[in-house]
Amino acid sequence: MSEQYERELTILHVDMDAFYASVAERDDPTLKGKAVVVGMGARGVVSSANYIARNLGVRSAMPLGQARRLAPDAIFVPVNMERNAEISTHIMAIFQAFTPLVEPISLDEAFLDVTGSKRLHGSGPEIAAKIRARVESEEGITCSVGIASSKFIAKLASTYAKPNGVLQIHKDRVLEFLHPLPVGAMWGVGPKTETELQKIGLRTIGDIAKTPRQTLIRVLGQASGETLHELSWGRDYRTITMDEPDKSIGAEETFLVDLDNHDEILRELLRMVERSSHRLRDRSLVTKTIAIKIRFADFTTISRSKTVALPLSGVQECYEVVRALYLALKLDRARIRLVGVSLENLSEGTGSPQQLLLGEREKGWREATEAIDAATRRFGQGSVRPARLMENSEAGDSSE
Repeated sequence: MSEQYERELTILHVDMDAFYASVAERDDPTLKGKAVVVGMGARGVVSSANYIARNLGVRSAMPLGQARRLAPDAIFVPVNMERNAEISTHIMAIFQAFTPLVEPISLDEAFLDVTGSKRLHGSGPEIAAKIRARVESEEGITCSVGIASSKFIAKLASTYAKPNGVLQIHKDRVLEFLHPLPVGAMWGVGPKTETELQKIGLRTIGDIAKTPRQTLIRVLGQASGETLHELSWGRDYRTITMDEPDKSIGAEETFLVDLDNHDEILRELLRMVERSSHRLRDRSLVTKTIAIKIRFADFTTISRSKTVALPLSGVQECYEVVRALYLALKLDRARIRLVGVSLENLSEGTGSPQQLLLGEREKGWREATEAIDAATRRFGQGSVRPARLMENSEAGDSSE
């Protein structure tokens, strides 16, 4: 192996295979060999599907009703976020055993820079093999690994290695691998951008590479045009970012039946605040920007947000902002399909300075919140809840 090749970055993108479904199968062996779809409720969406279900046409983010039509014999199970988060923690610890340079992207995927680990643990493919073996033996699930000298190519490689495989793209083979791929494979190209590119006759990443930079900028805007031009030539200079702080914490809920009653909608918004703010405090974070999302029966979606002067973390304080945002919409019996809450503009902190300034009422809320958190840690989520949330809800939900 040449000295020049030794100096090249070796980036791994490790991605669990059908993570939520795999965890469900691991915990319930009777699901093995059957089509499994994660997601519940008549009007929710698919959170994950195993490869048997995918072969029947089921895909993530697909409406569950459509998934049931495509796979009528599939087994549908609810999302277990606490269990998924627990397994994710174990997986990230495995990654850390091979390199401290780990950048989690979500619960089930991460970038690893193993350039400095090769003398101890072997080549990129050897490290990938060790990681895959440990994940399968210790956690009972499989993963796929892409290996390259940049994050962009490593992530693409892991996609084409699925399921349960490894694909390495050497630096001198990047364009050979990259240019035949469809434009939709490009990182950051969603359906809207893909349509815009196809309108000007661009079908492959190679087509993008041959297009003048200024043409891309004119069609897509300065930032997107510049980025796609660079990526189309395999140029990605981003490094691993460790322990990147959460950009937002939130939750949303799709109702089985459209709601138009303000009290019911506010109760569901409170439920979202309770779930999100607990996660916020559990990570010792505070928020200064709170947003709500409302989707109507015709699928029209609006969002509103407010940035407060001092950071918040308590259920009641966050809910008061959410309530004010919702009431300001002045909806008159509008039928609502989905509501969501997002806590944004996050920073480290253990409490709200505002709570200390506003007197005994706020002090009481703070003490109540601390007591609820303590009970939750001891007895589990939902063991102590606001009185308004004690009624049973048939709605399905998903956390972001």
